Amino acid sequence: MNTWIAIGATAFGCYAAKLAGLLVPTDALEKPLVRRLAALLPVALLAALTAQQTFADGHALLLDARVAGLAAAVVALILRAPFLLVVAAAVVVTAGVRAMGG
Repeated sequence: MNTWIAIGATAFGCYAAKLAGLLVPTDALEKPLVRRLAALLPVALLAALTAQQTFADGHALLLDARVAGLAAAVVALILRAPFLLVVAAAVVVTAGVRAMGG
């Protein structure tokens, strides 16, 4: 029964968050600060998610093949490679390091 309570609470929470976003007055969304924050927030969230997935394993810092893949992606970005090539470089380097036992 607890599972269904959790599912119901999650569904209600998602609906309430969506409704809260729709109820924000248009004037509040037109302010320059809000527009700037809305533009920067996805970048910050993606960076935080990438860092957490790359360097963390539970509560411990972990340096493994994912770090090498991220470094390869950064180098590809610095060289202004297309996004698909950036992802491919990260995948190939990560797989290569793992294949070598790293």
